[in-house]
Amino acid sequence: MHEAEERIGGGTRTDELTLPGFRHDVCSAIHPLAQPSPAFRGLDVEWIHSPAALAHPLDDGVELARRGRPVGYGRALFAGCCAHSGQPIERLASRGVGVALLTLAHTVGWPFPRGGSQALADALAARLRELGGEIRTSSPVEEIPDADVVLCDTPPTFVGRSVRYGPGAFKLDWALDSPIPWRDERVALAATVHVGGSAEEIAASERAPGSERPFVLLAQPSLWDDTRAPAGHHTAWAYCHVPNGSEQDLTAAIEAQVERFAPGFGERILARSALGPRELEAHNRNLVGGDVNGGEMTVSRVLAPGHRTSRRGVYLCSASTRPGGGVHGLCGLLAARRALRDLRAR
Repeated sequence: MHEAEERIGGGTRTDELTLPGFRHDVCSAIHPLAQPSPAFRGLDVEWIHSPAALAHPLDDGVELARRGRPVGYGRALFAGCCAHSGQPIERLASRGVGVALLTLAHTVGWPFPRGGSQALADALAARLRELGGEIRTSSPVEEIPDADVVLCDTPPTFVGRSVRYGPGAFKLDWALDSPIPWRDERVALAATVHVGGSAEEIAASERAPGSERPFVLLAQPSLWDDTRAPAGHHTAWAYCHVPNGSEQDLTAAIEAQVERFAPGFGERILARSALGPRELEAHNRNLVGGDVNGGEMTVSRVLAPGHRTSRRGVYLCSASTRPGGGVHGLCGLLAARRALRDLRAR
């Protein structure tokens, strides 16, 4: 296995982005799709479940979704789940994402790995080495090698394909001197918080990525994972959607949305890291224009086959293939199964 960067992980890296001792997930943080995935079965990862899978504060209160015990479902809660798609929430694919995420909230929860997303990458690497595999870091591949089977976790252009990309992400990580001071203390029961107000507000934000009142996806894992920050301190992670490749700085807009539901939040920030689409793509070349889904989330893209490429024995296994973005390993698993079937047939 060749890894272009000096460390493995890609979208599951964990680094000290702000201050020493504060460990932040560079890309993904919460993994509702990972724990039940057959691609990750049996990995040595300690999964943490917050008391509530997610929280959605409103100006006049909160709604929570508890594992196996729904509390106060509403249009705003569903809209926030649909908005994970990166597309207008009225679209069919967005509704499908919303239903899937809420179903997972009540079956397996929305967990995260102790120690950060890097723990998941490290567990996969350990499994590969146990099976006799080798990982070469700082080893970019500029052209497809000759081999019976080659799996490419790359942008589609590397194998001569194209894909229509969706919005990018503008992401913030904070080092905090104490937990986020949510106006409604029940929000502190959830590792994932949807910050954006009503369903109508969320819909407007996702129709126009980069708006001044963005829908914000926020994670606060250090409330349950003391490996993320020095004693008595905390970390938080958040992002919103922006136009693909945008150079907008949404720091003030994101922090204003959090402050709206957590007055005094800004006073608790010790340091912050901001990563726009350009920085995210530099971190991981699959995040073209900052699109964390590897392409526009549509029904046809999610359902279409397509791990094979025009070159015999070469397969694309990145998030640009079925079933799409998310930390689930299924793109690689399906590509590997296709490759093995083809190899046996040959």
